[in-house]
Amino acid sequence: MLDINLIREKKEEVTKALLKRMDSVDLGPVIELDDKRKKLILEADTLKAKRNDVSAQIPKLKKQGHDVSALIEEMKGVGDRIKALDEELTQVKTAIQEQLDGLPNLPDESVPAGGKENNQVISVFGSKPDFSFKPKDHVDLAVSLGLIDYERGVKMGGNGFWLYKNKGALLEWALLNYFVESHVADGYEFVLPPHILNYQCGYAAGQFPKFENDVFHLEPEDEGKFTHFLLPTAETALINYHRDEILKEEDLPKKYFAYTPCYRKEAGSYRAEERGMIRGHQFNKVEMFQYTKPEDSKSALEELIGKVEKLMKGLELHYQVSKLAAKDCSASMAMTYDVEVWIPSMNVYKEVSSASNSKDYQPRRANIRYKNKATGKNEYLHALNASGIATSRLFPAILEQHQTAEGKVKVPELLRKWVGCDFLE
Repeated sequence: MLDINLIREKKEEVTKALLKRMDSVDLGPVIELDDKRKKLILEADTLKAKRNDVSAQIPKLKKQGHDVSALIEEMKGVGDRIKALDEELTQVKTAIQEQLDGLPNLPDESVPAGGKENNQVISVFGSKPDFSFKPKDHVDLAVSLGLIDYERGVKMGGNGFWLYKNKGALLEWALLNYFVESHVADGYEFVLPPHILNYQCGYAAGQFPKFENDVFHLEPEDEGKFTHFLLPTAETALINYHRDEILKEEDLPKKYFAYTPCYRKEAGSYRAEERGMIRGHQFNKVEMFQYTKPEDSKSALEELIGKVEKLMKGLELHYQVSKLAAKDCSASMAMTYDVEVWIPSMNVYKEVSSASNSKDYQPRRANIRYKNKATGKNEYLHALNASGIATSRLFPAILEQHQTAEGKVKVPELLRKWVGCDFLE
């Protein structure tokens, strides 16, 4: 959520920044509403002060034998006006909140304007596999090696679901073990959050109300609005870990990671090249999250990107890192870097991790602050997240990039202690 004071004081700068990711911006209405809010507060406070003053005088005047009936009647009118002002003020505050809720985060100054066509590849690791044989795609490999059962997954859950089995299940769990082991070694605190979250969690993450139809709702018992949903990512849970709390400066940064399945509606038809595991309604992901002081969030983002790259290099996979343009970043994020793995059969790079800095946008919505020792004030901190990592595209990349002419798949060395073999065959 943006700060209304920032919007008022730097309207032109905020407008210019938002135009990087929005086709049009008009901050006039929210400023007019805030002007109205201030006028209502001034009038109400003035009347309340008058009422308090007169209320204190009435007993004295009565004691002196004065007729106070007119003052009492006047104060009834003042009370009615105060009640009307308070009701109008509540409506105006709600309208302001709705306006602010609809505004995305301000892109960082370094973020290019426009959509994904302006994304910038900033680094590449390794090179595309050069096969001396006709390679198979991950679906054929997964089926021929008995790693994934797509048909029974669809039978149980419908399109967009699959079953891991045998060595496929071991490989999937090996990836998760690898990530967990790495994050624990780096001093991150392990969290296993609920998979069913309340509405406030989606709001704090910046996903609600605009994107509330992208998640699986748990229908309410009555005809009211849904109150709970299946989490689409552990980020939605971790930003709420310290909701409505004030942290100590000496306790920052806070570093967490969580494992969860992620549940996504993924509305729309599936393209032919996205068959298999590339896009589904449920997938596994380990998510990293940091709470930092504002001046430390830039280095924290670099740390998160570095951790993801270290994991990718350990899997011996060819990938690239892209800095996203403003319109390709999620609405809550000021800056995002995508780590994208090469999928040979699709001839494209697919995102497996997004490392993002929301700055104080999410903490404002979640009301998370820290006590600044220098100022003595409670100030908003910064929140960052990074997938560390989602497996549903890593699994296909491992199968395709590490396949052999014999139809086997080489298991990355770091995973072998969990999978129990050097090759899937």
